[in-house]
This record gives sequence, structure tokens and C-alpha cells, in this order.
Amino acid sequence: MSILEVKNLSHGFGDRAIFENVSFRLLKGEHIGLVGANGEGKSTFMSIVTGKLQPDEGKVEWSRYVTAGYLDQHAVLEAGMTVRDVLRTAFDELFKTEARINEIYMAMADEGADMDALMEEVGELQDRLESRDFYTLDAKIDEVARALGVMDYGMDKDVTELSGGQRTKVLLAKLLLEKPDILLLDEPTNYLDAGHIDWLKRYLQNYENAFVLISHDIPFLNDVINIVYHVENQLLTRYSGNYYQFQEVHAMKRAQLEAAYERQQKEIADLQDFVNRNKARVATRNMAMSRQKKLDKMDLIELQAEKPKPSFDFKMARTPSRFIFQTKDLEIGYDRALTKAPLNLTFERNQKIAIIGANGIGKSTLLKSLLGIIPPIAGEVERGEYLELGYFEQEVAGGNRQTPLEAVWDAFPALNQAEVRAALARCGLTSKHIESQIQVLSGGEQAKVRFCLLMNRENNVLVLDEPTNHLDVDAKGELKRALQAYKGSILMVCHEPDFYEGWVDAVWDFNEMS
Repeated sequence: MSILEVKNLSHGFGDRAIFENVSFRLLKGEHIGLVGANGEGKSTFMSIVTGKLQPDEGKVEWSRYVTAGYLDQHAVLEAGMTVRDVLRTAFDELFKTEARINEIYMAMADEGADMDALMEEVGELQDRLESRDFYTLDAKIDEVARALGVMDYGMDKDVTELSGGQRTKVLLAKLLLEKPDILLLDEPTNYLDAGHIDWLKRYLQNYENAFVLISHDIPFLNDVINIVYHVENQLLTRYSGNYYQFQEVHAMKRAQLEAAYERQQKEIADLQDFVNRNKARVATRNMAMSRQKKLDKMDLIELQAEKPKPSFDFKMARTPSRFIFQTKDLEIGYDRALTKAPLNLTFERNQKIAIIGANGIGKSTLLKSLLGIIPPIAGEVERGEYLELGYFEQEVAGGNRQTPLEAVWDAFPALNQAEVRAALARCGLTSKHIESQIQVLSGGEQAKVRFCLLMNRENNVLVLDEPTNHLDVDAKGELKRALQAYKGSILMVCHEPDFYEGWVDAVWDFNEMS
């Protein structure tokens, strides 16, 4: 049975078309991966089916009584609510049921109350609470909070004191506790460490209801889905199987299409050559006209233009001193220290180091402390000489109304417009992207603009905070190649072993350091 159906959907931003006459069906229990390159419209599709965006054309139809849960990374959490308060809101309907039971008990005291009817209603409501494990909710909340690392923040902590990544994890935990008929998850692993990703993988593998998942973490995606919807060139195409099976079938279909295109182009050339040679001769004019009619009626096979692929290249500045950063009894944090013990770290010239560890324990704070963006709680950071630092920040403020063209031109006014456009194109952005406001671009496209700004400065040290978040497969592979080729030093926070294993010199496990 279809629980969600999208019919003849078309949508765009300005003169930039995102979808053209797209249809989609979600059946009960399907585990769907929504895949495609950055900017193809995956997050836009999620916003449309959840009602956050109205399509230009088409219909979105939900079955009656279906509950849907959407991981909205921009949701606002109410000040004064603790982490536990937010997680308990996942069961608001059950608390309303409990309140109704209490109202019925009060009504039983009224003279003339229909006791039989009231007792029957109480029994039905009580069964509903017991079937949903209402009386063990706190244990269930603790289980999910512990599995995702949310409990580490403190269940009584005000949610407005949490970082963006921590808030997203709280919202994810709340969503999983709600257990809706359909989960809509947009990049749920971005703020999870390896252990939490493994737990979420097992959870989704065993999830009896349906979900639609956007993720550029391919091993994770492959392990949890059984249907792929591929977003490409304003179309949505359905494939059965996991991600690796989709890749095989998609590559085969593309090869078949290219072969058919080549055969047709040869046939067109042969027919056109015959027409050109014979249309003027009386004896062969009819044959030439027949072939011309065949040419005119032919359904032409069109190959979609290749999407621009990024080409990253980070410029080297002069050689820095031997020691980039050295810390002495460093304690990091804001109001209180995040580290249990002082940190004594040494980061040397030409080292490439990955920092791993649970979300929220201070990896980003460490980078900002090393860079001098925030002061340490205690201890000191000694920075080397001749440092030219390139910093890629994990979280940036939204609402940027500049276009990529304006942002890069402002940063590098000595470049002319053609040079700015060429620099952005090398990062995989099209003319439409370059001329759109940054705030309407996808997360991956926005990241490419920031990489463009980083690439056009000479650096001898790259400090990267989760640089792979939001990047599609091609962009991630190219970034990995560029970082391997980079001759300078790299200090990088990353939660994807597939990205950093095999080329970094060392891995700092912040779980052990802190």
C-alpha cells in the first residue's frame, strides 16, 4: 500500500529548474536511499513532501492517519527545556492520553455519570498506553540517549546551551523515539561518531516502518536501504536493491544508452551522406527522399551533459617553522573545561593528522583554541612562525544573500570576473550556482564555495573541521586526492574512516585525550 505519493512534481528557484514532472511512491516498510550529486534537489524534495516548500506544480498525497518524522537540522529548541524535556515530547500523544484518563476518573465522581461507558473508555486508553510501553518511557529515553551519545551532555542541561551538532543529535533521538510510520532523514550521520553510526545502522536495519534517507556516507547508506531513488537532471528514477547494486545497474544503463547513441549517430551520418549525394540525381531522388523522411521521423537519443566535477588544488605558501602548534597544560572550553586532563600536544610541519572522537566532547573547540579564535580555560598554545593558516569551519551562519561570484570577488578583488567564474567552476559549480544566492544553494554547493575561498589563498597549514559533511561522492573523492597531494600540514576533524585512513600520519582519538 502506498503511504506517500508524489504526482507530476515540478519545482525550481528563479530560472533554475530542480524537478520536471517527477513522480514518486513510497510503500509501507520500504527503506529508501535518495541519492544524487550536490545540488540535484534531494533536500528540496524532502522540504516539499514535508510541506515546508510548496511545489510549482504537482501534488503530494499522504495516506490518512500516517505519521511522519523529519530530521530538521534547523529546528529551534525552546529555552528553558532540558534535554530530557525535549525527548519526552516524543510521547506527547501518550501524555494526552494519560491526561484524558485522569479526566475520566474525575468525571466518575459526578452524579449521574455513565460508569459503564467511562470504564470502557478508560480500558481502551489504558490498553493504548500499555501497548506503547508508556510506563517504561524514561528507560526507553535513556536507552536511545545513551546509544547516540546524548546522555553525555547531561539530561538536565538546557538545550539552548548545546552546539548545533549536539542539538541535531537530540532532535534525532527524539525522532527515533517517536517511531513514526515514515522517517525522513537528511544527512543524519553528519554529527555522529563511528560508534553512534554503527548503532543507528543497526536501528535502521531493523526499523519495521518506512524511511527515506539522504546520506553521502556510502557504506552506511548501502547497509540500510533496499530501494534507491536517483535524482539526476530534474528526474527521479527508481532502482531496487542497495546502493552498490544501483551503481552497477546505473552504469550498465548509461553504457547501453551511450552505445545506442553512437549507433544512431552513425546511422544518421550514413543516411545524411546518402541524401546529400543522391538528392540531385533523378535516378536516385526517390531513395534520397525516403531516407530524408526516415531522418525526419527519427526519435533522437540525447545524452545528458556531464555534470561539472570539482578539481581541488590547495596553494602552498612559504615553509613554516618546524613546530606548527605546541600546547602546554591546555584546558579548553567555554564556561568550564571540556577536557578531564590538560593537553600537551605537538603538531609539526608536514604532518597530516585526523582528530576523531564522540560528538560534543570538544574537537571543534580544540581547533578554535589552537587557532586563537577562543581563549583557553587554562594553559597555553605556542604557535610557530611564518604560519599561513587555512581554516574550514564546520558550522557557518545561514542567510547569506551574496552570490558565490560576489563572495569570491569580495575576497579577491584583484581577480577579474572571468577568473572568479573559472575558480568557482573548478570547484564543481555551474553558472546557475554561481549566480544564485548562497543561502538557496545545497549544503554541498555551499561547501564548494568555501573551498574555493580556501584554494585561492596560499596556505602552509590547513585546519579542517568535518570537511566531508554534505559533499557528494565525486567531491569527496577529489578532496581526498587533493589533501593527499598537498605539501603542507593538515589538522582535520573527521568522522569518516574511509576518508582519512591510509594517508594521514597519525590519528588523535579525542575520547582518550579528554
